[in-house]
Amino acid sequence: MPRLFTGIEIPAEIGLQLSSYRGGLPGARWIDPENYHITLRFIGDIDERTAGDVFSILGDGRRRDPFAVTIDGLDTFGGERPRVVFARAGNGDLNDLQSEQERLVRRVGLPPERRKFTPHVTLARLRDASPIDVADYFATRGHFPRLTFTARRFVLFSSRDSVGGGPYVVEAAYPLG
Repeated sequence: MPRLFTGIEIPAEIGLQLSSYRGGLPGARWIDPENYHITLRFIGDIDERTAGDVFSILGDGRRRDPFAVTIDGLDTFGGERPRVVFARAGNGDLNDLQSEQERLVRRVGLPPERRKFTPHVTLARLRDASPIDVADYFATRGHFPRLTFTARRFVLFSSRDSVGGGPYVVEAAYPLG
């Protein structure tokens, strides 16, 4: 079974703007813009029966209206050993949708997510990038304009077992509203 996760797709025009931040960082493996997304709930490698349960229960969630998502800056995960460059995203609606999905997937027997939800769009994965290079990268990027789009659906993605970064396939889409 493929690796599964839920997320919000990034519209092409926003992806194009985010892709302008690619390059200029040694040790970075840049994510292709068509694979940009905001992960809501990582599900992982599961069997076919559990995948069917997840597919069904996600459709049973509370119907919520489409909502605005704002991307407002660049950041990194990893502290002194940076491992990811990302664009910050978020608002209360994203947090509410993620919390609901956490409750739903736990109902089908999946373990709780261990990591705190930090809504973001991964731009690059870093391998042996020096903290100084990362600091220089951020220093040369200047002002980051707020980017806003309307999330009209969330999707169930699959990916092949790899080091991450795609390609991702939409297995199911769940409209908002």
